[in-house]
Amino acid sequence: MSIDTPQVRTRRGSELFLLACGLGIGAMAYAIIGFALDDSIPAEFFTFIATMSVLGLLLHAVIRKAAPFADPLIMPIAFALNNVGLAMIFRISRAMDSDLATKQLGWTAVSIVACAVVVFFVKDHRILRRYTYVTMLSALVLAMLPLVPFLGREINGAQIWIHIGPFSLQPAEFSKILLAVFFAGYLVENRDRLALAGPKIAGIQLPRMRDFGPIILVWVTSIVILVMQRDLGTSLLIFGLFVAMLYIATERISWIVIGFLMFSVGVVAALSQFTHVQSRFDAWLHALDNEVFNAEFGGSGQLVRGMYGMASGGLFGTGLGEGRPTIVPFSYSDFIFASLGEELGLTGIFAILLLYVLFVQRGFRVALGTRDGFGKLLASGLAFVIAWQMFVVIGGVTRVIPLTGLTTPFMAYGGSSLLANWVIVAILLRISDNARRPSPLPLRGATGSEDDGTRRRSAVINDANVQAVDPHDQPEQNTEHFQWMNQLDNAGTQVIQRRDVISAQEAPATTDAQPVAPGGESGRPTTAPTPHAAPSFPSARSAQSQGSPRTSPDLPAVPQPEQDHTPPRYSRREDSE
Repeated sequence: MSIDTPQVRTRRGSELFLLACGLGIGAMAYAIIGFALDDSIPAEFFTFIATMSVLGLLLHAVIRKAAPFADPLIMPIAFALNNVGLAMIFRISRAMDSDLATKQLGWTAVSIVACAVVVFFVKDHRILRRYTYVTMLSALVLAMLPLVPFLGREINGAQIWIHIGPFSLQPAEFSKILLAVFFAGYLVENRDRLALAGPKIAGIQLPRMRDFGPIILVWVTSIVILVMQRDLGTSLLIFGLFVAMLYIATERISWIVIGFLMFSVGVVAALSQFTHVQSRFDAWLHALDNEVFNAEFGGSGQLVRGMYGMASGGLFGTGLGEGRPTIVPFSYSDFIFASLGEELGLTGIFAILLLYVLFVQRGFRVALGTRDGFGKLLASGLAFVIAWQMFVVIGGVTRVIPLTGLTTPFMAYGGSSLLANWVIVAILLRISDNARRPSPLPLRGATGSEDDGTRRRSAVINDANVQAVDPHDQPEQNTEHFQWMNQLDNAGTQVIQRRDVISAQEAPATTDAQPVAPGGESGRPTTAPTPHAAPSFPSARSAQSQGSPRTSPDLPAVPQPEQDHTPPRYSRREDSE
């Protein structure tokens, strides 16, 4: 039997090279800052090199072992952005005489180890689909935890933190991952109803009222977060994620229009009723007014100082270690983008944005390459989360939209955001490994026994040859829930049996005769065959309805193909070609 076995390179060597480049960028930044401040290489330089080298090689080894076909760009990009953020936090901590850089390096170690754990132990991303509604409930509970008395804590007017012993966490960072899992699981089951059902008004396809339930729930949650927690960023992130994934699943622009109108109505209502929402919009619309600038809470002083800092950086920046980013409050977290703009200039900012764009592009590329609907939606949602969060952060710092409390992914100070973003990297790596891993599929006409035998081949990976392997045939994955998920993903896809093809070829071609006109020989009506009639494979139901073969006084009986009463088998891929 001939097998279509594609040869695919794992690209792990490219990943290791890019990993070394990302480490070199961070090391050069540390050295430049040390020479700018002390005319020597700082002692933290060697700690940074040793720690990040061990962490990078550890994660690379885990990916090489557990996900050899994962995307080779996602992890190095995140690693490089993390290193640039560490260097900038080190520069600010030296100016503030604090230990922010040491703490952030510790959180980086925890986050990268967590990424390695997720990649190693989560063998298939589709297992998350079984917990669709569990993740929804967990996400809502995490989002509301800051409102619990004696657990939540208000910082700078926003109640988005919780304290557990000596640690403080921002649970909304983990809610976005759980909500992405829930949205992917919910939409892959209901996208047809959301896309096709419902009335059409003014050219816009509207959903049925019964389908508005989850949308209303997410909308209410986002408004409660906006009002009770005074957190515009998380509210905007949650609702924007849901609307974007709705559009990806249904391809209906009407969902974008409905989502925008619903969120706008909620914001206008909150703006007219709550003073803290009004102060946020005043700081955005009247940032240069003296009264708003000098306000003790909710003023625009932080925003205006950040904008002047970026303006002073110009095209090429003042240079690492040569600016004054500490003038801006929270320059190491909420306004680290403004700090980078001051010392790296517009050119450096564009380079950083290019890395983010490439990261998002690879995320959407993973979504296009994966073979199951749940993985497509999940990868798209996670990639959109990073892109949407960057827009909200940069838009707030540059005064395009009101300032929010979100932080720059991978770069800003904070353990919660860093840990959540590295978990996103792990999930994308797992999905990309399943998407890029070649699966040996039989050519058309392969028999069932031959196909089952080829799919049980093991992977042989070496420097000279890479043999294709089905990732779901590993012993640890041969469980009941994986069979259940395969049936969900591939329901309706059948493999044509070789004996059906052979019996159809051996049987004489049958034509559907259509009466033309009376008057042929012996008064019998003449018939004209339909040209190019495709061979058909009768099923058991059609055989019962047809009864005996068709006969004619002058024509021999047409032999019928042997009936195949075996149940249809399902292939592992949607496209068996």
